Amino acid sequence: MKETVRNLKKVYSISNEYRKYFILILITSIIQMIIGIILPLYTAKQIVLFSENIYEELFLTSIMVLGISLINDINYFIMGIVCRKFRMGTIKNLQMKLGEEILKIEEKEIQKNGMGTFIERITQDTEHMAEMFTHGTGYISKTLMNAGIFIAIFTINKYVFLFYFISAILLTSLYLLRTNKMGKLDFIYRNQREKVSSLVGELVRGEKDLKMLSAKNSFLNQLFFEIKEKIKKDYDKRMVDILYLMIVRILTELFVFGLVILLIFLIKTQTLSISLAVALFTYKTNIMTNFMDNISLLLDEIKTFNVSTNRVFGIIENKDFDKEQFGDRHLKQVTGNFEFKNVSFSYENYKVLNHMSFKINSGETVAFVGRSGSGKTTIFNLLGKLYEISEGQILIDGIDIHTLDEESIRGNITMISQNPYIFNMSIRDNFKLIKENIQDKEIIKALKLSCLYDFVKNLPCGLDTILGEGGTNLSGGQRQRLAIARALVQKTKIILFDEATSALDNETQRDIQTAIDNLKGKYTILIIAHRLSTIKNSDRILLVEKGKIVGIGTHQELLKTNLSYKKLYESEITNQ
Repeated sequence: MKETVRNLKKVYSISNEYRKYFILILITSIIQMIIGIILPLYTAKQIVLFSENIYEELFLTSIMVLGISLINDINYFIMGIVCRKFRMGTIKNLQMKLGEEILKIEEKEIQKNGMGTFIERITQDTEHMAEMFTHGTGYISKTLMNAGIFIAIFTINKYVFLFYFISAILLTSLYLLRTNKMGKLDFIYRNQREKVSSLVGELVRGEKDLKMLSAKNSFLNQLFFEIKEKIKKDYDKRMVDILYLMIVRILTELFVFGLVILLIFLIKTQTLSISLAVALFTYKTNIMTNFMDNISLLLDEIKTFNVSTNRVFGIIENKDFDKEQFGDRHLKQVTGNFEFKNVSFSYENYKVLNHMSFKINSGETVAFVGRSGSGKTTIFNLLGKLYEISEGQILIDGIDIHTLDEESIRGNITMISQNPYIFNMSIRDNFKLIKENIQDKEIIKALKLSCLYDFVKNLPCGLDTILGEGGTNLSGGQRQRLAIARALVQKTKIILFDEATSALDNETQRDIQTAIDNLKGKYTILIIAHRLSTIKNSDRILLVEKGKIVGIGTHQELLKTNLSYKKLYESEITNQ
């Protein structure tokens, strides 16, 4: 109960402008409770008056019952409306808040857990939470209505009331045990369901690679195993449910038999009339079936609500996943100088960068080269604070990156990756994500600089062309050129090209290289390049090996002074 109240307070705290509906839910619930007490009393009085042939008073009582029932119907209608308004508003707020918090989670946590984990929580769990305010309030209303019957029974016969009361306590205790057990199993089941969701997402996103790598069978085997585990955990949960419900049904049948014996005894001892005994017996459906079913459903709803709330607020309250940490110092304008001072970084106990130091000056074009796995991309990820360094310092304009707020870092750095993500929107809307009030002429200028305008202008829908999830309607080179155009619109002082031209043909690569050359001197440009021929004109080239800088200089200087660089360059020429 404490957990439910605590979780209701959490939901209330995030409902904001919809709190007035929550107040109305409480008011209508109180009215429902009062009606639930009064209505059975008048119904019981009807039975007594009918058995005693007092028809005039019976007529007046029946009018009261009709009036109370109509008020109850109207109140139930109002409750339904306010519950749904609160539900819809709360889902909206929860999903927006959760989306905001997911974007704060550290990159390593996202990669470790898979997107299915977060998709489940932002869609399924928020829906389950909100159902407490529609289904849950309905069950509460019906339970309160049936609870009023206890008072009616008490006014007719205290012995029968005591029997019903003891029966209800025993059955409710069983339902509580069942709910507690089911809650633990449901938590395990949902975690397994997240694994399946993540794998399904991987299947959809990676379907082309699975086909071309002939990896379909091995992936499907892994998916089959996780689905089988999910089904097993769901089965375990259902078996507990079936077992407890069977025990409840057997006990209910025994209680009904006991009630018959009790009523016979009371009739024989002339403690109870036959007509009242029949009336009390008819209440068994309300007490032992409807009342207990509503309690069971309510407990299930509470259990689901608590599990979902704990999972959702596990993200919001930073309990389940590490969040990105930023400082509070803000830089209005970054010049573009930055420095790595003795920086080390490890991932999963593997040392990627090893006491790396270098300095970049504002306006420089600097290239990082080296074999795959040497740590080049990690440098960019650390500069964008996508990962936290293990040791050392990263300085932007002489200021420790840990002291800067998010806007000072990411508002001044643009990264164009090897596999940029293109959103399933129109071309224009992809640009509006970067700049909401962007004009078409700005988009066209950026598309021309990135050598994509000729392609876009010939599309039937032009800038309104929908690009598909991940930009599936574009080729690899077109996706990268669109990402470059988006970066140009952002107009940050530092631009990072992470092998951004690797998927382009030679002609397009030359066009992009020209665009990059046009930016030289105006921006601090860092380039990770697979082809050394594309970075020969860089102001400086840094050679990276095993997480360390092992050579710095121009292309010509490194060819003369660094054997490793010379071998890389000669290897590229040989393979052309």
